Amino acid sequence: QVQLVESGGGLVQAGGSLRLSCAASGRTFTIYVAAWFRQAPGKEREFVAATTRSGPTSYYADSVKGRFTISRDNAKNMVYLQMNDLKPEDTAVYYCASSPTQRGQLITRPFMYDTWGQGTQVTVSS
Repeated sequence: QVQLVESGGGLVQAGGSLRLSCAASGRTFTIYVAAWFRQAPGKEREFVAATTRSGPTSYYADSVKGRFTISRDNAKNMVYLQMNDLKPEDTAVYYCASSPTQRGQLITRPFMYDTWGQGTQVTVSS
């Protein structure tokens, strides 16, 4: 099994930056795709970014392209999400997720991921 723990959330003003971290433990060698999702109150969980072990190749939601950067350090079993130029609409609980496989464009769908962290709150004030 894999365990994921997020950290780095907090309160920031619009235009500011935060870096989220996700620490993986357990059978980390099985992680092929690592991703970040977010969920705002009253909304469905939505895809933010993902990175594959090979390449690596990164994917981003249109709403965060050019502002967010996902990265991973396989040696340290860490995944990061650098968030710049934050906007109030970025306010949400951010979740780290992992999957042992990639199934094409399903990389953006929550059901593709079998392991989730507990989430970290990001609040952006205007």
